[in-house]
Amino acid sequence: MFADALKRAQRNLEEYEEAIGDPVSAQNGLLEVLLRDYCQTDAGESNGLDPSFTVEEYKKSVPFTDYKELEPQLERVRRGDYKVLLAEEPITWVMTRGTTGNSKIMPVTEKHMAHLIKGGARAVLNTAFKRGGLETLIGGVLNLQFPSKARVMEVGGEELVFGFSSGTYARLNPMMAGLGLIPRQEEIDELETGLSVSDWEKRYEYIYQRAKDENVITIMGVAPVQTGFARYMKRAHGVYPREIWGMKVLYTTSVAKIHSKYKPVLQKMYGDVSVVEMYTATEGAFGQQMDDYPYWRPNYDLYLFEVKTADGVMMLYELKRGEWGRLIISTPILQRYMIGDLVESMGNNYFRVFGRDKPRTVLEHQLYRLVYGWMV
Repeated sequence: MFADALKRAQRNLEEYEEAIGDPVSAQNGLLEVLLRDYCQTDAGESNGLDPSFTVEEYKKSVPFTDYKELEPQLERVRRGDYKVLLAEEPITWVMTRGTTGNSKIMPVTEKHMAHLIKGGARAVLNTAFKRGGLETLIGGVLNLQFPSKARVMEVGGEELVFGFSSGTYARLNPMMAGLGLIPRQEEIDELETGLSVSDWEKRYEYIYQRAKDENVITIMGVAPVQTGFARYMKRAHGVYPREIWGMKVLYTTSVAKIHSKYKPVLQKMYGDVSVVEMYTATEGAFGQQMDDYPYWRPNYDLYLFEVKTADGVMMLYELKRGEWGRLIISTPILQRYMIGDLVESMGNNYFRVFGRDKPRTVLEHQLYRLVYGWMV
């Protein structure tokens, strides 16, 4: 049983390495898989998709879309007409935190979850097998995820209890159970908390009391929540996490500037730990940091990546160092979806997301490039 799990883990990393070594072949092969599902949907039929389409034919046939444009179709999916967008019926629904606007509510299918589990595991497996961190698979993982049960909505004529994507993925991901979440996601859900200050403090206090005497080695989660928990510990109990746990690595996600802004603060709070960036979102596990360079590398075998630049739309792997644009993704449930992130190439298939697609962020980056562009 352990030998089988080890083989699957090693094969997962091998598939990543094969794809990053030949992104053109990886993206072409992935599109063949995605098209088989897209062609089973009403959206694929209305766009005239064919399983034999090349990447260029796919790009010409399918227009960009974003969450606001998808809302009417998502509402039909909620009423039970899942074929309008999906090739398979949703197993649940999740919502975003809404930190940059209203919460997005998205369906989760078996294939979407499979891609997310596979991509989300790669930073952990890479640390364990290739960066001398096997002990990170043995100790506990501090669970700072959001509740997976927070709201009720009607889906297909029945009431469905659903919650935030991070907590839901933690609950559904068998790897998280194997790593030893402290506390378990079910315990977080039983607190019945939301996003108010008192809810955060109630959750933080429970997590602290539950984990203070445990052998906690790692954390996975959102950078502002990781710093928020540490500040709560200092304020409420007079200690930082570094003073009670011997943590080895922090897997950090969901915000820009993780290494330039959050890493120094996190290391002050959690000790001399490795900070590993993961580029994950409600829509997928798109990439992760795989070495000492402070950038993420794409999962080219799991998601199709395009970028809308000032010079037109190109594949992500075509970006040269210093070029940037608006990221477009295709996933098992989304066709040419503008996720709202701005991405810059650092060369050799290393990338960084430098912010959300907002006029101020674009202006700041243009000024940055004007002043420091000669260094890149």
